[in-house]
Amino acid sequence: MSFGDTVKSFLKKQFIDVIHWTEPEDGILAWRFPMQDMEIQNGAKLTVRESQMALFVNEGQAADAFGPGLVTLNTQTLPLLTNLMNWDKMFQSPFKSDVYFFSTRQQVNQKWGTQQPITIRDKEFGAVRLRAFGIYSWHIVDPKAFHQKVSGTRDIYRSAEIEGQLRGTLIGRMSDAFAESGIPFLDMAANQHEMSQRIGAFLAQSFAEMGLALDSFVVENLSLPDELQKRLDERISMNMIGDMGKYTQFQVAQSIPIAAANESGIAGVGAGLAAGFGMAGQMTAALGGLGAQPPQPPQQPPPAAPPQAPQGGAPPVAPVAGVAVTPATDTKFCLECGQRIPRTSKFCTECGKPQG
Repeated sequence: MSFGDTVKSFLKKQFIDVIHWTEPEDGILAWRFPMQDMEIQNGAKLTVRESQMALFVNEGQAADAFGPGLVTLNTQTLPLLTNLMNWDKMFQSPFKSDVYFFSTRQQVNQKWGTQQPITIRDKEFGAVRLRAFGIYSWHIVDPKAFHQKVSGTRDIYRSAEIEGQLRGTLIGRMSDAFAESGIPFLDMAANQHEMSQRIGAFLAQSFAEMGLALDSFVVENLSLPDELQKRLDERISMNMIGDMGKYTQFQVAQSIPIAAANESGIAGVGAGLAAGFGMAGQMTAALGGLGAQPPQPPQQPPPAAPPQAPQGGAPPVAPVAGVAVTPATDTKFCLECGQRIPRTSKFCTECGKPQG
């Protein structure tokens, strides 16, 4: 290296007097100031903008952290670094140290959801599997912890690289949060705001360990898998029905106009009534209606008895068209329609039915 290059390199090192960062795009969480072979001189200015923090790291050890503002770098403003560098009496200039900037803006509208149902113990239903999804937001609050446990010495660390880790942390702690809440599933679904606050408070510690603050956690939906939701709907329907016997009577009554319109006529209604009441009895017994008698089908009037032959002294039979009048002792009744006909008739003169 020539003398001129040496001078230029020396001057280049001496003129690092302003350290700052302007975020070029969204999604960058940590950025290392490009020191290369340059060094920081005594009295250099550090500018930290709103929604930023800066951290000095000396030989892999995190030192002083700064919030928004303009800082002049010296032994008073860099006490931790001064101790690490063994600057007992005065600031050594120039010096080398890595400087990292961190974005402390809120990372909003971050989505979470259970890819697979999680199993919890419910007071009312026993063990149930839940699905849930929602949104959350967070920001960096402790740059030292974030640097040590998450971003490390990389030149750039983006939010997309930690999203999977955070979602996994959320879901991993979700089962514990639901179990420790002790709230039945139906109450969870009806009070999602309160449930969100409880789970958010439960998860805050996990975020703090990574140097993050969980600003909001929202449960947008709680649901059961399709097969369990179907069973819950059936249970709700049965509770709404109440008295199964009365419900069956109502259903049968509703079906009478439809049955009457069929070819089988009212005969179909009678069969439907019998089947309906029988089913009602079975369902009532199955639902635990101990001591309750199933509804009985209405009693049908007995069929009308065929007309009896008049006792002795009956007046003669009224003449039938084309048949001579005979006394009652010479008559009989049609087996089909019950009409009085002559005893010797082989066919009924009224309905034409053959007589035995």
